[in-house]
Amino acid sequence: MKICSSIVPVAALASLGTALVIPELAGEGERRPKEHKGHKGASREHEGLTVKMGKPNSEDVVHMASQLSDEVSRRLAPLVTPRSADVLENRYIVLFRKGVSLEEINFHKELVSQVHLQEVSQMSEDDDFFEGIQMEGMFNSPEGGIDQAFDINGVVTGYAGYFPEKVVDAIRMSPLVEVVEKDSYVYTQKADTENNAPWGLARISHREKLNLGSYNKYLYDSDGGKGVTAYVIDTGVNVNHQQFGGRATWGKTIPEGDDDEDGNGHGTHVAGTMASATYGVAKGADIVAVKVLRSNGSGSMSDVIKGVEWATQAHQEAVKKNKPGFKGSTANMSLGGGKSPTLDLAVNAAVKAGLNFAVAAGNEDQDACNTSPASAEGPITVGASTLSDDRAYFSNWGSCVDVFAPGLNILSTYIGSETATATLSGTSMASPHVAGLLAYFLSLQPGKDSEFFNAEQSIAPDQLKKKLLAFSSKDVLTDIPSKTPNLLIYNGGGGDLKGFWGSKDVAEEFNEKVDLDLHELVENLGSKTDAVFGQIRGLMDRLDII
Repeated sequence: MKICSSIVPVAALASLGTALVIPELAGEGERRPKEHKGHKGASREHEGLTVKMGKPNSEDVVHMASQLSDEVSRRLAPLVTPRSADVLENRYIVLFRKGVSLEEINFHKELVSQVHLQEVSQMSEDDDFFEGIQMEGMFNSPEGGIDQAFDINGVVTGYAGYFPEKVVDAIRMSPLVEVVEKDSYVYTQKADTENNAPWGLARISHREKLNLGSYNKYLYDSDGGKGVTAYVIDTGVNVNHQQFGGRATWGKTIPEGDDDEDGNGHGTHVAGTMASATYGVAKGADIVAVKVLRSNGSGSMSDVIKGVEWATQAHQEAVKKNKPGFKGSTANMSLGGGKSPTLDLAVNAAVKAGLNFAVAAGNEDQDACNTSPASAEGPITVGASTLSDDRAYFSNWGSCVDVFAPGLNILSTYIGSETATATLSGTSMASPHVAGLLAYFLSLQPGKDSEFFNAEQSIAPDQLKKKLLAFSSKDVLTDIPSKTPNLLIYNGGGGDLKGFWGSKDVAEEFNEKVDLDLHELVENLGSKTDAVFGQIRGLMDRLDII
C-alpha cells in the first residue's frame, strides 16, 4: 500500500508535537496551548521555531524535523490502557485539553492526517497494522487515520482512529492533548435469561418488602413520563413494538455499516423497562434509539462516546426549540467495559449539559469503580437487587454504586415481533428502572403543568440525583458489601410527591391507596403470611412462573 513516495524521517514524526500548536513554555512540566489569533497563511515564532498556520503541506512536515527540542519530548500526554478491557489493536481515542480553540484543533487534525499517511506509505501491505484494521472490521478505514471526532458540550473534545505507534508518540507530544487512550470493546451488561417474572415495578412502588398482596401491584401516577424524552444508548430499539404506542423513534446508528434496527434485543428490553405501556416505569415518556452496540452486543468505546455526544446534542436542541410540553431528557447506558477516563468524562459532560443519566454497575461481582461508565461521578450508577431484597449475585458493588434497583428476572419488550417479550437478568435491567424513574420525576415536577414552563427551568441533573437517592428506601437489602450504599429506588407509591420535592415523607399514605382491604388482611396475617409467601415463591421459581 503506497500512498505517496516521500520519506519522512522519524524526527519529523516526533516534531509533530511542536508543530501542532505553538506551546507557551511557562515552566518545566507544564503543557498547555497558547491562545492566538491566526489566519490562513500566517506564521508564528516561538522559542526559535517558525510554524505556518492554516492547512499544512508535506514541506511543513519535513521542515519540522529540524525544530525538534528536548523541551517538547518532556511533554508527553499519558497513554491509558483501560483496566480489565479488551483493547482494539492500534486504535486510539485522543482527548484535547480544555480551552483549545477550533482553529488549533483543525490544524492539529490536518497535520496528524498528513503525518499518518506518510508514515503508513512506508509500511508493507501485509504489515500487522493493516491486518488488525481488517480483522476488527468495525470501521471503514483501510489505511487507518482519524475516522471519528466528538465534542460534548464544549467540555470533552477529541477524535479517534487507527494509528501506528510512531504517530501515536507524535500525537502525545502535542501540548493540545490531555490524554491518549487505547480504544476498547464495550459490552451489554446482560447476565442470563429466565422465564416471565414481572415483579420489578411492584418493588419500586412499595417501601416494605413485597408480599402476597403487593408482589404484582405497581402503584404509579399515570402522567409519569409525559413530556420527557428517554435516550436508549444501546443496541437499538424495536420502535414498532406495540408496547411503545408510537412513542419510540430511531435517533442515530453510530457503528459504520450497521442497520437501523435492534438485532440483539438488549436495547429493546431496556427501553421497555424505561417507558413501555405494561413493563415501563414512566409509561408516557418518548423513546429515542441511539445504537452504539452491534447485534452481538459489543462495540467500541469510541462509538459509545459518539452516542453520548449525539444524545447530548439532541437534548440541547430540544431545549432550544422549547416545544410546548417538553420537560427534559433522560438517558440510559446498560453497557460497560474497562476503566476508561474518556468515557467517564464524556458522560459527566453530558450530565452537566442537562441530560439525566443512569448507567449499569456491571455484572462481574466486583468493585464498580474498576469499570466505565459505572465509575463516572455524574450519572446514577445502578446495582441489581432480587425479589427477596438481596443484592443480585452478579451485581457489582462498592462506593461507585449509588443505588440498587430490580435486576433479576425482569420481564420487558423484545425483538422478533411487535408483541415479543423476554425476561432477562443483569444490572442492564436494573439501570433502566432508574432512568425511567428519572423521567417519571421530571414529568411530575411542581409547576410542570404551567403553559409557560420550559425545559431550561427544569431541575438540574445533580439535584435530581440527590433527591432520588434521598427518597430511596434505606437499609432494606441484604448481602451489601462494605462501602456500598444500601439504597433501593422508590417512586412514591403513586401519590403526590411532597415527600420527594421537600415536604414530609408521605410514603405510608401512598401505599394505602390501592387494594387497601387486601393490604390490611396481609398485615394482620403477619409472619404466617410471610412464611406462606416464601413457600409460594419457591414453588413459582421451580415452575418457572416468575
